[in-house]
Amino acid sequence: MKGEKEPLIPDFTRRKSKKTRKPVLVIHGGAGIFDKSKSTPEQREMYKSALRAALLAGHKILSAGGSAMDAAVAAVTCMEDCPLFNCAKGAVFNVAGKNELEASIMLSCPPTHPHIPTTRRGFSATLLTRTRNPSHLVQQLYLRPDLAPHAFLSGSTAEVELGHQKLGLELMDPSYFYTEQRWREHRRGLGLPEEPFPRGYPEGMHKQEGKRNGSPLPPLDLMPTGTVGAVALDVDGCIAVVTSTGGKTNKLVGRIGDTPSMGSGFWAEEWNTSPQPLWIHRFLRRFNLYAKLKNRAVGVSGTGDGDYFIRQATCATLATRMKLLGESVQDAADDVVNHLQEDGGIGGVIALDKKGN
Repeated sequence: MKGEKEPLIPDFTRRKSKKTRKPVLVIHGGAGIFDKSKSTPEQREMYKSALRAALLAGHKILSAGGSAMDAAVAAVTCMEDCPLFNCAKGAVFNVAGKNELEASIMLSCPPTHPHIPTTRRGFSATLLTRTRNPSHLVQQLYLRPDLAPHAFLSGSTAEVELGHQKLGLELMDPSYFYTEQRWREHRRGLGLPEEPFPRGYPEGMHKQEGKRNGSPLPPLDLMPTGTVGAVALDVDGCIAVVTSTGGKTNKLVGRIGDTPSMGSGFWAEEWNTSPQPLWIHRFLRRFNLYAKLKNRAVGVSGTGDGDYFIRQATCATLATRMKLLGESVQDAADDVVNHLQEDGGIGGVIALDKKGN
């Protein structure tokens, strides 16, 4: 409907100088099975309010001249702390009744820190069970190649040995991620009684959770398969992508989805449309002038049935279509989503190019 396509926050980023790049932030709250006919205006407003808060958190950073990376992390953090979304606090349960979290980050161009190689553009983590904000973990590990020289880590190495012991990031008891509605979805999906609640579930919490003014307000995304994500463009022309998820309801233990799989559930890249001699590329890289040669870029965050995203390398394919076929970001996004549907996949993407489209 027309009203639901309007921006959740006004456009406060207009600048007088035409030479100044306008920062842009795009977010998504995940894919799932939404039944609006069974929802209330109050429920829908709760979601819009939560999304609005995420946008404002990222917008505050961008409008102050901050980096796309910090803005995208700020937006995703808001959704990770909200039980309405399938990530961190609101994550779904796997088939064993546990929460296994995933997150990723990627930049179209690396930050200008001397200790970060120019080829280091992203980082992801999976099989997390205690990290309060997985988006913080992947950001901090991305910025510390001395601690994590790899592009992808999992489990206790990522969240305990590095995240907590080395970087001081907060760990939670697994019960922090338990929410009543996700537990009921998990049990219903297995054909089991919805109660009892899992061991360690805070006593009395299920009586208050998901309610406002005394009325139950369960999440609208029944049996979710999605993620949350943010794509930001800053005044320097850098695009950052941050994605976070709890995965698929009743996924097998140890299943790794598209969210931490670079090129499948997330991607960011920049390129030059006019080929240049190799020596020019090397010269510009050496003196940190490589960005002057780049005139196109894109960032993509996906949401949906991740197995299909992995099979089709959906997000990297979107960028490749722009780069090799000259497609616009809209046409490339439409094409990759159509290909998902042709194979029986359900999902979508948010994508942003260097011009803010």
